[in-house]
Amino acid sequence: MPTSTRRSTLFAAGALTAAPAAAFAQGSATGFELAPTRDGKSALTPDQALELLKKGNREFLTDRPFAAPVGNRRRLELAAGQAPFAAYVSCSDSRVPPELLFGRGLGELFIVRNAGNTVDTVALGSIEFAVGVLGVPLVVVMGHESCGAVKAAMDVVEKNASFPGSIGRMIEPIVPAVLASRGRPGDKLEQATRANVSRTVERLRTASEPILLDPQRTGKLKVVGAYYDLDTGRVDFFDET
Repeated sequence: MPTSTRRSTLFAAGALTAAPAAAFAQGSATGFELAPTRDGKSALTPDQALELLKKGNREFLTDRPFAAPVGNRRRLELAAGQAPFAAYVSCSDSRVPPELLFGRGLGELFIVRNAGNTVDTVALGSIEFAVGVLGVPLVVVMGHESCGAVKAAMDVVEKNASFPGSIGRMIEPIVPAVLASRGRPGDKLEQATRANVSRTVERLRTASEPILLDPQRTGKLKVVGAYYDLDTGRVDFFDET
């Protein structure tokens, strides 16, 4: 089957499930407000989506409690379709749960997670689906403090270390970031982690597929990087332009 036909078939199938319930944008009794939608997709601009994440993290730092709707009503709404406002590429680390770090609810973040927050074919296809079918206006790539995958890649470079099973192959894409970060001032692991994020952000910004390039050219999509500090809970957004 030609590539264009396969893509059209995929998008047609996605469109059947992408329209959310009418009550999607309603808040909960606690005052929590879900991100607004329009015509079955997020109604936010890229900058509005980014600011919503920043606001949520600021509130997370104050230990302010939040109560996103998670009951039967919300589950039924999401059964009718999803309309996330951001695709999030994050590490699998159990200490880095994106919904909690940003105070968001069910169905609001389309999350792609793996050790080291790298983007392989599966992750790239997931991001393209989020953008092309679900219409997310924002893609965030986030690394974090004390990332074990990045540390392992550093050990490969600095100590010629090897790892069993598929772990070695998993961290191979991080090695170029480790090499690129050498000599930078500051904590070596943090610098390598940030370099790993920046490489992925640049890859997504320059991807050859129109599905990611076209909405970026027209201002409908933004790709940014972020770094999460485990000690403070703060998310530092960078590579925003």
